[in-house]
Amino acid sequence: MRRLDNIDIRLLRVFVTLVEAGGFGDAQIALNLSQPTLSTHLAALERKLGASLCVRGRRGFQLTPFGEAVYLATQKLFADINSFEERVGQHNGQLVGRLRIGIVDGIVTNPALALQHVIGRFMENAENVYIDLELGTPYALEQAIADGRRDVVIGPMSQKAPGVTYVAIHREPHGLYCGKGHSLFDAPSATVTREAIGKALFSVRAYRHLDDLYRADHPRATGQVVQMEAQVMMILSGRFIGFLPRHVAEGWVRQGFMRELKPQTYQFQSSHFAAYRKSDDNRPIVRSFVRFLSQHAGQTRKPPSAAKTA
Repeated sequence: MRRLDNIDIRLLRVFVTLVEAGGFGDAQIALNLSQPTLSTHLAALERKLGASLCVRGRRGFQLTPFGEAVYLATQKLFADINSFEERVGQHNGQLVGRLRIGIVDGIVTNPALALQHVIGRFMENAENVYIDLELGTPYALEQAIADGRRDVVIGPMSQKAPGVTYVAIHREPHGLYCGKGHSLFDAPSATVTREAIGKALFSVRAYRHLDDLYRADHPRATGQVVQMEAQVMMILSGRFIGFLPRHVAEGWVRQGFMRELKPQTYQFQSSHFAAYRKSDDNRPIVRSFVRFLSQHAGQTRKPPSAAKTA
């Protein structure tokens, strides 16, 4: 195998994207490259390394054993490059490097959790930081921190991953909602009983299935979602009831398309945390971002209510 020169870093990034996208289709979108161009880059890398990296056929995209070894080595290489950039930048008094952030969906309308505000402030003094932002479920994000695929994640974490620091950020109020056209939408408050709610079709969050049933004292789920936008669609169908963060539902309520059911009975607060690996305690880029996040959430935090905590 010949020595690698600078152009191979770009080829390696294409290869990593190809692997993590699971094939050429999604990698084309992520890289904005055509399939012939991707194939050319992959072939060039294989010539440099002297062996085949993947197999393409009826069974789809699969790494060869050599490809798997190169992928793992490349991840380590990129981590080392990022660490080098951070160390050099630190000596120059600058934040430099790649910051991989993960956050749950459905928070862009939450003043305390919406990252657009935090990223804006953070980047004022971090122009040389590359931001990689990804949405995911709480479980997937927590796994991504534990195995090193994300640097900081934000959401209602289980707080059980070993070697991870959890910083309390925000308590997000939730309520139980139905949509226009549902039998409970125009029902008098006195008739919106536990029995009536127990008979309604109920959409749960797949990653909080039993929690949602328990909070609503509901016998069973008849639908499930992963993303909050999907939950909005289920409720707006007029057939399902389900929990939503109040900041997500407020606009629909004002427009007359949703109704909150028994606010004092079914409200709760979901505790959100910023999580990062304890081994990154001294990484300036991580420490600085979490500090901005905590400060922003603290500035927008409302006085705690009597609602129970999730």
